[in-house]
Amino acid sequence: MTISRLILLKQIGHYPKPPQGALVVDMNTVKDWAVQRTVWRHLFRYREAEGVVYHVDTVTKPLNFALLLRLFSYGGCSITDQFGHTQPVTLGYLLQLAFLWLKDLLRQRPLLAAVTQEVNELARQEAEPQRVTLHLEKRPVYLRTDLVFGLQSGGSVGHTAGVLNHLDHFGGRPLFLTTDCIPTVRSDIETFQIWPNRRFREFPDLQSLAFNEKFFTQARQKLQAIPVSFLYQRYSLNNYAGYKLARALRTPFVLEFNGPEVWVKRNWSTPLVHEALAEQIELTNLRGAHVVVVVSQVLKEDLVARGIDQDKILVNPNGVNPEQYSPTIDGDPVRARYGLEGKTIIGFIGTFGPWHGAEVLAEAFGRLLQERPAYREQVRLLMIGDGVRMPQVKDRLARYAVTDYALLTGLIPQTEGPAHLAACDILASPHVPNPDGTPFFGSPTKLFEYMAMGKGIVASDLEQIGQVLAHGRTAWLVQPGDTAALMAGLRQLVEDAALRQRLGEHARAEVVEKYTWRAHTERIIEALKARVNHAPA
Repeated sequence: MTISRLILLKQIGHYPKPPQGALVVDMNTVKDWAVQRTVWRHLFRYREAEGVVYHVDTVTKPLNFALLLRLFSYGGCSITDQFGHTQPVTLGYLLQLAFLWLKDLLRQRPLLAAVTQEVNELARQEAEPQRVTLHLEKRPVYLRTDLVFGLQSGGSVGHTAGVLNHLDHFGGRPLFLTTDCIPTVRSDIETFQIWPNRRFREFPDLQSLAFNEKFFTQARQKLQAIPVSFLYQRYSLNNYAGYKLARALRTPFVLEFNGPEVWVKRNWSTPLVHEALAEQIELTNLRGAHVVVVVSQVLKEDLVARGIDQDKILVNPNGVNPEQYSPTIDGDPVRARYGLEGKTIIGFIGTFGPWHGAEVLAEAFGRLLQERPAYREQVRLLMIGDGVRMPQVKDRLARYAVTDYALLTGLIPQTEGPAHLAACDILASPHVPNPDGTPFFGSPTKLFEYMAMGKGIVASDLEQIGQVLAHGRTAWLVQPGDTAALMAGLRQLVEDAALRQRLGEHARAEVVEKYTWRAHTERIIEALKARVNHAPA
């Protein structure tokens, strides 16, 4: 069959069954073509090139994306989104994007000067603490300021919904101010969406800085007539709108801090252009918050070393809803969908980030089948999700000739995660150490979801993972990043169904007792009550 149409995905990880004659790829695949020096084979090869995105107005680096589509096609080009918009990639559109790029380039210095001045003023105000009072009968406001769109699954989705869905157990009716909707947030929670404008889309660092003004302005207008109990913000890169809003409203401010964004960009992504300013914004938020919620002791120790008051830092590991993730869920339909009936299934779920160790799991699985050829009939690997490490996963599977024994589902909605995990017999959490040797600071949501499912777990003995799990009681722990050790752990659970059941039962009991999202949210409220004046209801 002749391939005449290229469909390039950006911001989304799933595409319905492609039409005949179409090749569907994502940006990671294009990057692989560039690294392998095979991208030239695709230049001006296709009669049509279509870019499929979440929303045409939220695409980062739209000029680069449009030019890339143009280079792939000798015919028509367009960008379509999930809201029904279609943008033809014409010469006029390219010139419009080029003009916006030049305009934003000339506005960089004024923006940086204005942001620096505002952040310096907020830092100065820290020396003048406000007296605030917590009124739990009023409405808590959750702020999500991430410029990440179209998320259907992942740890951040679970964490956001886990807190937001339980705030009204301890106070008034919550309000969600967000850049995008989160699918697992309760439908009865009032949601007000604040979209970024089209400025600085070619410069992501600057776009997040410029967004502060719009978010602050629209949020303050929305909250004018609303009695606010406190603001709770999931910190995002370069954002200080939440802290500024809390001072303007004279209300308590809780900052959820999941990791140092500057470090994350430097070690797992692309280093920031304006690192010093980003770090200053981060510290300003941390110093100004009444309570800082971190997911691990490692993060608390790092913040204390940076000068943050340890008394206001709450170590609060992630959690799970044990009713949604439960051993009672039927995994047979998922097994049937993928032809896995009667097999022993090793499962993994995640966004395939650099810290997840998905490629380590793929190699351990390959070595397992290499060592035990009989397992080729019995054992399968089910990898649920997608992300930047997927090319390495596919490479490892191909290297050991086990691609046919592994199923890669791609991204699935968060709501389908429990049924997929229920289809598995063994669940793997193969996290790897930080690349610079610093302690692992994460609190993987998948860990608690695995525990709630009551399955046998094989996991890296890495910082909090090894503290939450007990080897031989709630999981089988292995040396992080060691494929031989991971392979041995998988083999142990493949061969011992009774051990899997015993580990799963103990893990389920542990997570129900200690790590529910309701208990997680209650700890936040209690920490806030201990830090600020609390008016009796």
